[in-house]
Amino acid sequence: MDFKQPVEAVIPGAQGKILAVLVETTMELNLRTIARLSGVSVAQASRIMPSLVALGLVTRREVPPSALFGFVPDHVAAPAISLLARARESVIDKLRRTAAALDPAPVSVIVFGSFARGAADADSDIDVVVVRPETVEEDDDGWRWALEQWHSTAERLTGNPVEMLEIAEHEIGERLRGRAVVWRDVVRDGVTVYGATIEQLRGTPARSS
Repeated sequence: MDFKQPVEAVIPGAQGKILAVLVETTMELNLRTIARLSGVSVAQASRIMPSLVALGLVTRREVPPSALFGFVPDHVAAPAISLLARARESVIDKLRRTAAALDPAPVSVIVFGSFARGAADADSDIDVVVVRPETVEEDDDGWRWALEQWHSTAERLTGNPVEMLEIAEHEIGERLRGRAVVWRDVVRDGVTVYGATIEQLRGTPARSS
């Protein structure tokens, strides 16, 4: 999945770019503003808007000397477009619920890298740290099965390869406090999907928001 431009990835071309702009605002916009924000020409926007209005996805209101256009959230197709626009947040939520259902449950699941930064595209890996509980052996059959299930779910959900970095609970604090590049990336960009936060795992006070 392209998480940088999720709407355009599924609805290609200028139409997808315009819908990606309109779905993110409750304001009505004029044609020039829509063209500027979506990165298309005014001529392209003027050709596409009538079809979106005809579908009922977009309203048109005359405000001479121009017209204002707005997304219709109650349209039957609107939820699908809104879900696309929030694909990253939706994936994080579903990965959290999947992790919560695992038995044995991980201490923590953290995504990092381009996905955590909101910069992942269709060619990106989803980088994940999974912290194994102290009471669970690395080769425990139940644990291995749980990890495989989570990994498989994550790949089906995103369509992206999932690279999983597994680490024991007693090791994670030292790694996160260290200077290795990968762990510094986790500390800088990591998003906790499930369980203990990065601050808790490091053994440091939580940062104020």
